Amino acid sequence: MQNLAMLTDLYQLTMAYGYWKLGGAEGLAGREAVFHLSFRNNPFGGGFAVAAGLASVIEYVEGFGFTAEDAAYLRELKGNDGRALFEEAFLEYLEGLRLGCDVDGAPEGTVVFGHEPLVRVKGPLLHCQLLETALLTLVNFETLVATKAARVVLAAKGEPVLEFGLRRAQGVDGGLTASRAAYVGGCAATSNVMAGQRYGIPVKGTHAHSWVMCFGEELEAFEAWAEVMPNNCTLLVDTYNTLEGVKHAAAVFSRLKARGHRPGGIRLDSGDLAYLSIEARKILDEAGLGEVPILATNDLDETIIGSLKGQGAAIGMWGVGTKLVTAYDQPALGGVYKLSALRNGQGKWEHKIKLSEQKAKTSIPGILQVRRFYEPGGGGGRLIADMIYDELSGVMEGEEGSEIVDIVDVTRRKGIGAGTAYEELLAPVFRAGKRVYESPGLERIRERTLGQLGRLHPGILRGIHPHEYPVGLERGLNALRNGLILEMRG
Repeated sequence: MQNLAMLTDLYQLTMAYGYWKLGGAEGLAGREAVFHLSFRNNPFGGGFAVAAGLASVIEYVEGFGFTAEDAAYLRELKGNDGRALFEEAFLEYLEGLRLGCDVDGAPEGTVVFGHEPLVRVKGPLLHCQLLETALLTLVNFETLVATKAARVVLAAKGEPVLEFGLRRAQGVDGGLTASRAAYVGGCAATSNVMAGQRYGIPVKGTHAHSWVMCFGEELEAFEAWAEVMPNNCTLLVDTYNTLEGVKHAAAVFSRLKARGHRPGGIRLDSGDLAYLSIEARKILDEAGLGEVPILATNDLDETIIGSLKGQGAAIGMWGVGTKLVTAYDQPALGGVYKLSALRNGQGKWEHKIKLSEQKAKTSIPGILQVRRFYEPGGGGGRLIADMIYDELSGVMEGEEGSEIVDIVDVTRRKGIGAGTAYEELLAPVFRAGKRVYESPGLERIRERTLGQLGRLHPGILRGIHPHEYPVGLERGLNALRNGLILEMRG
């Protein structure tokens, strides 16, 4: 990844300038701060999200730095009075800036929930502030698409889902990023060749209607495709008459098998996919082609796939494009990056909180970690609950165990028995600006996603009206937060 220090909002730089003006590294700019990146509501009305984007965060942080060219551009920016927005000494400071932050993050492929920190940044206030915009754009989109992919994969119930969305993606970077995130979420392959090259994702593809239209007859087109692509022969059968197209494909596949090749399948891209797939299956089976799969495309998502499966559709593979890579029904995750702790002039930590008329938008103070409890078992049993706690205050535990308090409704509480198995969700990624975390390969991340989904109660995986996974504040943190709210409101 190229240096993206300038991938930021102007207000991040103006705030950094303000911190720098107030005493430089020895003043406000250098005081140690903690920020957390989180989202408030699980996307798509679902019961979970899948964390993604940490690898991009690592690349971004490692490559962070302002160049002479960056400084030259910033030097030309003017204020309302027509004078330079930034003084020269600050631009020189930026050119020499090297990040010194600690960064912790939820490993990619981890199931996460509303209000939980996905990334924690701790370090000089000015450094932390400069990271906000880029971290949000890197984590928000990848997490959103990975979650959408996981929902589609769950709807397919073990049948392969292929990501076919590049042509409908939001630009080149959006297409590449979406292909990677879709694989994190559980998709089996992509049509995006550059994503395959860059990330090692398996690539799959068929042919377009234009191939068929270039020949006088559909059968002739299919025979030509089988001749040039005998080892990748999936035929698109709906250019003219779908079921006639299936019959033509069956004839070509029979000859292809006689030559020792394995047909790839047929692709349905329009019409009543339930009816057509059932009839197509009959045609293929009668021709002795029971092993030939049927691939469906045509603006699919988890809802349509679920409906088709409920209708008994004979579809064995699913190509999902537009509604996956654009996160069609929810175009943004809504992630936020909030200051939660800051050392004062005497070096003592102070908890920070942002209030709101909406309880869900009131931030959580402290240096936060998530403790995930689970049933014991090989490789970790079913997930039970997540407790957000403050590392500054620790966890209040008694002989009976601990307790979590719902973030929005304090009357909802859940006890966690003493000795319940747990793990800490946020892993160390950077310490004082140096990487201490080795990213697993993309295949392992995908396996983690599928494994994590398998550890959730089936009710939480429902696409509509899911069961709510218990997430809450450690009781001491809840008391601290409520006390700060009352103090701030006088």
